[in-house]
Amino acid sequence: MPLKKQKEYLENTSIRYSIFIYFTVTALAASIFIGLSLYTRLSGIMSASIQEENQIVIQQVNRAMDSYLRSIMKLSDSLYYGVIKNADLSEETVSREMTLLYDNNKDNIEKIALFSKKGELLEAVPAAMLKPNVDVTGEKWFVTALERTENQHFSMPHVQYIFDNSENRYNWVVSVSRAVEITQGPYTAQGILLIDVRYDSLEQLFNGISLGNGGYVYMIGNDGEIIYHPDGQLIYSGQVRENHKAAAGYKDGNHEEEFLGEKRMITVKTVGYTGWKIIGVTPYGGITLNAVKTRLLVVFIIAFVVFLLSIINSFISSRITDPIKELEKSVNEIEAGNLDAKVYTGGSYETRHLGTSIQNMAGRIKKLMEDVVAEHESKRKNEFDILQSQINPHFLYNTLDIIVWMIENEKQADAVKVVTALARFFRISLSKGKSIITVQDELEHVRNYLTIQHMRFKNRFSYEIEAEEDVMKLASLKLILQPLVENSIYHGMEFMDGDGEIRIRVFRDGGDLYMSVSDNGLGMTEEQVERMLMDTDHVPSSHDSGIGVKNVNERIKLYFGKDYGLTIESELDVGTCVTIHLRAVPYEGISEGGIRDVQ
Repeated sequence: MPLKKQKEYLENTSIRYSIFIYFTVTALAASIFIGLSLYTRLSGIMSASIQEENQIVIQQVNRAMDSYLRSIMKLSDSLYYGVIKNADLSEETVSREMTLLYDNNKDNIEKIALFSKKGELLEAVPAAMLKPNVDVTGEKWFVTALERTENQHFSMPHVQYIFDNSENRYNWVVSVSRAVEITQGPYTAQGILLIDVRYDSLEQLFNGISLGNGGYVYMIGNDGEIIYHPDGQLIYSGQVRENHKAAAGYKDGNHEEEFLGEKRMITVKTVGYTGWKIIGVTPYGGITLNAVKTRLLVVFIIAFVVFLLSIINSFISSRITDPIKELEKSVNEIEAGNLDAKVYTGGSYETRHLGTSIQNMAGRIKKLMEDVVAEHESKRKNEFDILQSQINPHFLYNTLDIIVWMIENEKQADAVKVVTALARFFRISLSKGKSIITVQDELEHVRNYLTIQHMRFKNRFSYEIEAEEDVMKLASLKLILQPLVENSIYHGMEFMDGDGEIRIRVFRDGGDLYMSVSDNGLGMTEEQVERMLMDTDHVPSSHDSGIGVKNVNERIKLYFGKDYGLTIESELDVGTCVTIHLRAVPYEGISEGGIRDVQ
């Protein structure tokens, strides 16, 4: 076949067909050679080697755990037979002897305590008191010790909370309890000896223990409850799962299991006296080869196969991978946000077709994104235009009537004050079409509104505005305070006569900005409060601004996100407090509608 025709044939050959021909031949030859050489040898070596290594490691951990538990039990025996049993607690204290034993074991021991059968604390080292209203007789370690008085009992890891801790810090412990005989004068009584073992000292026994690649060791109680696991926190939070319930039923030795689709080797060893089980887990996918001869054989075979494959793949890589790499570069550039990037369209038929399709797709995505952004911005702008255009003209008419009345009654100074407040009110209301203004301007706007209303209602209410200095230059939506104040005046104080109070407070808490409007008006029921925020059929009255509480809430969520908005607290005949929750964002540098994007 001529070279030109060969080139045309290869260019029109699909990637699937090329990979199938080249790699099938390579994989077939390599699989036959490697399979015949390694199957019979490795299958037995790997399994036996892993089982032996795991058993050695688990036995070492078991010996360390057994020694650790025996030291705790020996301490318990020393406390009972060497201290408590020989003491008359009606005439002497055992605190000194218990302290000596505690000092010798304080790296492993959190607390030693002696209780009466009724749960009274007789001695504690280090010195401590029981928390008020704590009844230790209901604790599991206490009950277990009384039920089986002849044994020492080890609890599951838990937080010991019964002692009054001035630092309010409670550690994880394993409680060792036993029934003891207490002498008090001529009488003997039953008591409970408690030794709280530091959980972190037990945890240290497992530090650095692993089983091959990906293997690990954990420990469970009789019922399968996890005592220690290297991923314990992830298991408790539900992010990682473990087959510990099934492992509780395994006998000592090696077992095979399949868990979450993964085949694993399980090695089990029971800890003496406690019945706890040490579990070793080794995924079959992480098995390593340890035999020297096997390693040498594998190295030789791999070297030969690599040499053979390098010759074949030198041609494959130039015909298949290079065009794909070029296409990948183009896709990465598009992924980075450059939708105008030129996409590579060389190589085989599929690569060329894929490149052309990606180029067309990038163009369509760019067009759709532009359309979506334009539509979204138009929708948001229209919503704001509608919300902000709903200011009721009755307020303007009533204010102008007041000005005329003041002029006719020769109250020019008051008229000037009202006209000035009205001018400033509408200056901020317009704000050159901006929807975002500073907190300072928003407060100035509501102050002018209150000035006008205060004169309209002839001092039937008083008002107070309180704001911290550091909030004045933060960003706020325009016209969010005035509707709330208007609601307080017309609805909260409609039937009040001269004793109304309105308080506006603005403050910052970390990354949040809060504005509250409170009054001492008639208040509302829970149903009325819910209807103010949820009612979609609200029709403004002649007094309302038209914006309403619900619309203010929706505007805040539209600009700041669903986590922000209004909260209303109200009580009949007491008053109402409406709190605005915004993000604390500096006004400088904010573009119109860009609050959500500011970090």
